[in-house]
Amino acid sequence: MIMRRGLRLGSITMIMLMAVLVWSITLETCIARRGRHWRHSHRSSSDLSDSLSSKKPKSHSHHSHHSSHNNNHNHHQKSKPKPKPKLKTPPKGDHNNSPVVSRPPKVQPPSLPPPKGSKVFNVMDFGAKGDGKCDDTKAFEAAWAAACKVEASLMIIPPEYTFLVGPISFSGPYCQANIVFQLDGTIIAPTDSKSWGKGLMWWIDFTKLKGIKVQGKGVIDGRGSGWWQQDYPFIDGETKLIVPLNNSVHQSTPMPIRSELGWKMPSIKPTALRFYGSTDVEVSGITIQNSPQCHLKFDNCVDVLVHDMVVSSPGDSPNTDGIHLQNTRDVLIHSSTLACGDDCISIQTGCSNVYVHNINCGPGHGISIGSLGKDSTKACVSNITVRDVAMHNTMTGVRIKTWQGGVGSVKGILFSNIQLNEVQLPIVIDQFYCDHTTCKNQTSAVAVEGVTYEKIKGTYTVKPVHFACSDDFPCVDVHLSGIELKPVQERYHMYDPFCWQTFGELNSPTLPPIDCLQIGKPARNRVQSDHDVC
Repeated sequence: MIMRRGLRLGSITMIMLMAVLVWSITLETCIARRGRHWRHSHRSSSDLSDSLSSKKPKSHSHHSHHSSHNNNHNHHQKSKPKPKPKLKTPPKGDHNNSPVVSRPPKVQPPSLPPPKGSKVFNVMDFGAKGDGKCDDTKAFEAAWAAACKVEASLMIIPPEYTFLVGPISFSGPYCQANIVFQLDGTIIAPTDSKSWGKGLMWWIDFTKLKGIKVQGKGVIDGRGSGWWQQDYPFIDGETKLIVPLNNSVHQSTPMPIRSELGWKMPSIKPTALRFYGSTDVEVSGITIQNSPQCHLKFDNCVDVLVHDMVVSSPGDSPNTDGIHLQNTRDVLIHSSTLACGDDCISIQTGCSNVYVHNINCGPGHGISIGSLGKDSTKACVSNITVRDVAMHNTMTGVRIKTWQGGVGSVKGILFSNIQLNEVQLPIVIDQFYCDHTTCKNQTSAVAVEGVTYEKIKGTYTVKPVHFACSDDFPCVDVHLSGIELKPVQERYHMYDPFCWQTFGELNSPTLPPIDCLQIGKPARNRVQSDHDVC
């Protein structure tokens, strides 16, 4: 019994020892395997970091997948967090294969129109080049077509670009109201005769619009020297009154033609900027220069505002009126500088309620009402005020000019506070106006009545006052006060004041004395027929 118990006890002890030995060996093997697995995982993280900093996107993708596949939980225990800048920065020099894009690519198609609902229409978005060489007319037309559909839209001609634009019309009447034409760049006219066909009356035209504004700091350049050459020298109706001291007609050196103008331009010359049949029109800030003919014209418009603009052309550029009004009423023009080869402001038939003030005029032919009644037509002008104007080196100062044979009337005119510096003919009424060599004598005339001149001061170089009125329709109710005009001898014969069939009042002494004005009213005066009365 005792021996059996000893054998059993020994067997149990041996079994336990063997079990402990087996467990110890297994534990060591597990620990060894775990160590190898950790080291392998650590190398994978290192390789991943290296691959992100390299310029091989394929290697980056492979190692990221391999590391995640072998041991996901070890990233949370011992591996270092991957540097964020390296994960977000795309590989340099390999934008096509980069798996990470930091921002969308910059895509700006040259002819991409604004999104639907936009109120801003930049001509550059419609294909304009703005290099002064490519024809941008179609781009301007497309931009206008889009702006026309949107009320209070803004059509932009951006600064620092020069746009070559041919004859163009921005027209209604189906356009929305209150469109703004924001001109900050430069628009130039073509100088080849082909662009003008047989001749056009305008270059840039705004027609039948409501609330149209043209504003900005840009330039409209008509490049008109090629046209001027064909009309040179230009004869104004008052040229006959200006006689040089040597009794010969003063001839200027012929105007040079631009080298690129080796061909003849059409005989019909365009106005640079015209508004027709529009209401509530405003032009401000811009410069219009070197127009072939008139610089800025308003025809059949109502409620016109022009301010803070510039007109610039040589004093000998023919027939280049600064601002021309025709059949237009309710006009305010102020705070502008006008230099040209004809009238700084020309007020034609059909104009009424026009107020002009704070204008700098010269060179040019002063501010004129007319010419009126050409070819026996009817002319009606009324309620015109011109005041606070400075004129320098102009041919005339303030002038009313009508053709023989016309009918109608000019009445309710005020010229006030006009400062003159070496103006040839400061005050003029000429009912015998003629810009030809000879004109036919006719009895009918556009009647002139109710004209006031006050505070007209400065210097003259030919004649201070020239009143030449019709025998059958004398000028009546002509009032003068505060006239102080001093002679400056230049190269012309000088004359005393002249009056013919002019009736009115001298409300104060004048310098020089204007004794030729007939006080009161004429003894007889032909009465216009009902058809001829305005």
